[in-house]
Amino acid sequence: MITGPLIHPPLLEALASSGHGSGVLIADGNYPYLTAIGPGVRLIHLNLRPGMLDVATVLDAVLTVVNIESATVMQTPPEVSAPAQDDYARRLGDAVPMEKVDRFVFYDRVRSPDVGVVIATGDERLYGNLLLTVGLR
Repeated sequence: MITGPLIHPPLLEALASSGHGSGVLIADGNYPYLTAIGPGVRLIHLNLRPGMLDVATVLDAVLTVVNIESATVMQTPPEVSAPAQDDYARRLGDAVPMEKVDRFVFYDRVRSPDVGVVIATGDERLYGNLLLTVGLR
């Protein structure tokens, strides 16, 4: 029996298969999972219902098993705030740079062959998608 804060077998397997530079998307409930991921990506469904689970909860669990080198989020329009992104920056800390890119650039990055895992959540917050780059051990 696994002990620790992350016990989801398919997610553990997917993260264990990721290496340095691999991409892991923790996607909000609005992300187009069928059309905006690359072929061969492991899609892990953790979206039981709207609002459950949220990206921050999944991020906390992921951080217990892999190191993160960098993060990418979607750039918001000037008149829109994204409290979720501020929350992610706080959880990741100053050592993990977070880049903000245009929505379609973000989708292109997620479709990259470097992204191997997409985690679907029920997060309802706007601009809640978080693309992580796995770091070294």
